[in-house]
Amino acid sequence: MTFRSQAIQIQQFGGPEVLELVEVDVGEPGPGEIRIRHHACGLNFIDVYQRTGLYSNPLPLQLGMEGAGVVEAVGAGVGHLAVGDRAAYASNPPGAYARLRVMPAKCVVKLPDAISFETGAAMMLKGLTAQYLLKKTLPQGGLQPGDFVLFHAAAGGVGLIACQWARAMGLQLIGTAGSDAKCA
Repeated sequence: MTFRSQAIQIQQFGGPEVLELVEVDVGEPGPGEIRIRHHACGLNFIDVYQRTGLYSNPLPLQLGMEGAGVVEAVGAGVGHLAVGDRAAYASNPPGAYARLRVMPAKCVVKLPDAISFETGAAMMLKGLTAQYLLKKTLPQGGLQPGDFVLFHAAAGGVGLIACQWARAMGLQLIGTAGSDAKCA
């Protein structure tokens, strides 16, 4: 069965003027895939980089790396998600700027009821970046409670999550921001 969905797509690289609202066909999920109906999508610099061609992808390209919604269908072999689950993701392939899409289930997580679709769609890429910085990119011996961490752009999306997480880890935090208002 095929469904129709609105999506934002580009036919060429460029500024915001190349964005087009189009109708696309969305099929059934194959093995290891899910179909998700978006309730919200995140907007990120990577989307701009892809739109301008800085990060080149084959054209035409549906944009968007981050979304949240409800799982409508599950392909064979998917065990961690079910039809009706609230879910969120930040992952390739692009395509979150759509009402409906099929994507790899391994990139999608359940979204707790206490987290809104809007928050789920806006936090995933930033949260994964903070996790990478605090848990994967480590000095020899790792980070220990009491260690000092300098975080630039502490008032930004990634910075806010990373600084809260660093505090929870018992790290001594030094943060910078671009203005007095952001520092406050």
